[in-house]
Amino acid sequence: MSTLLNDLAYTRSGDKGDVSNIGIMAKGPTEFEVLRAAVTPEAVKGFFGDLVTGEVHVYELPLIESLQVVMYGALGGGATQTLRFDETGKSMAALMSRFPIPGGDDD
Repeated sequence: MSTLLNDLAYTRSGDKGDVSNIGIMAKGPTEFEVLRAAVTPEAVKGFFGDLVTGEVHVYELPLIESLQVVMYGALGGGATQTLRFDETGKSMAALMSRFPIPGGDDD
């Protein structure tokens, strides 16, 4: 069984227009170091695929062992323009919780 982000951290997401943000809080300092290495803009963009059409930025918050992922072009135009089922990005954290962490049991 592969290690998933959900095994190492808690997630919460939000939105502003067509921008989705996901807060990732590690369960501890060891988990934070693993997440810092694994959760890169390139990896996040690859994981979300066509759901995210713009840039992805990952900001580190080491004092609280957390990451902030900001994805542009992630909500199909935003709440007033999209036909996607989750127009406000609230389920993006649930999707992110399934992000595979390299070095897991199946890697």
